[in-house]
Amino acid sequence: MTTAPESNATRVLVACAALVIVLAGIKAAAAIVVPFLLALFIAIICSPLIQLLHRWHLPKLAAIGLVIVLILVFGTFFATIVGQSLTDLTRNMPEYQARLNGVVLQLLSWLADYHLVVEPRQVLSQINPGSAMTLATNLLAGLGTMLTNTLLILLIVVFMLLEAHSIPAKIQLGMTNPEHRLAQVQRFLGSVNRYIAIKTLMSALTGMVVGILLWLLGVSYPLLWGMLAFLLNYIPNIGSIIAAVPAVLIALVDGGLSLAVGTTLVFVAVNLVIGNMLEPRLMGRGLGLSTLVVFLSLIFWGWMLGTVGMLLSIPLTMIVKIGLENSPNGRWIAVLLDSEEQTQLRDDLDDKLV
Repeated sequence: MTTAPESNATRVLVACAALVIVLAGIKAAAAIVVPFLLALFIAIICSPLIQLLHRWHLPKLAAIGLVIVLILVFGTFFATIVGQSLTDLTRNMPEYQARLNGVVLQLLSWLADYHLVVEPRQVLSQINPGSAMTLATNLLAGLGTMLTNTLLILLIVVFMLLEAHSIPAKIQLGMTNPEHRLAQVQRFLGSVNRYIAIKTLMSALTGMVVGILLWLLGVSYPLLWGMLAFLLNYIPNIGSIIAAVPAVLIALVDGGLSLAVGTTLVFVAVNLVIGNMLEPRLMGRGLGLSTLVVFLSLIFWGWMLGTVGMLLSIPLTMIVKIGLENSPNGRWIAVLLDSEEQTQLRDDLDDKLV
């Protein structure tokens, strides 16, 4: 007869084995999963707008068609401009890397004047200052390659939006205790929808402000850096740093130290105002992730799904966390993913309840 501890250990092992199999399947099917995730992400973002148009007495099909047309128009506009900037930057990359190496050599020469002698070849062999810009261009190029499946992604989005209204009825017909399950699903979808909608709005505002300010400063390719800031703003804590590095390096080789400092101040000011003041007011403190979880999720989803996985790493992790919070058996895992602030808030709430 199996004892209770052995039974619990067996369930844990079976659950871990099943999780490994599922993750291996997702990675093997990344070519199919990635377009589906992008379509799901776009559908969640578009859903509030379609509901708003529907409340304005616009038929659902017409609302969906209008939203798809807007996506195509804005997507084509930005893809054309950003694609041109990306092409120019890629073509000029060897020159920028050579100039960055020259800046590093000047810095080493300045250090040598203060008797801090470092071998230039060793530094340049270990640290390539142009690698940050290469990473940024590869990130955007990888996303552009993924978007070659535009027709497939848009078709999935359309079908998702058409089916969205029938989900509650299906849950009610197909599940036992449908009222409780439906309430759980609605709470889960509401939390995910709210998170992604607010994050997208804040990311768009961040990218727009960064692009305009860098254009006013005279930094090359401001729209490219604005788009990069928009995309990487989905990654809290470290996303803004990754977005700032290539823009600061370009400013350094284009306009010297003063322009690089000005570019750095732009990113710091925008992320302080939007990321640390405006976004928490709209988002609330209930969806915080620890910095370690942010970093690990970036690595994990990037390994699983490539460039798109990196960009969607935090929304995907947030979806998992929200799902765990709505599950009695998984709530303790959601607590482990909390940021320090959120953990403190949970402690304060428990104290008040006691």
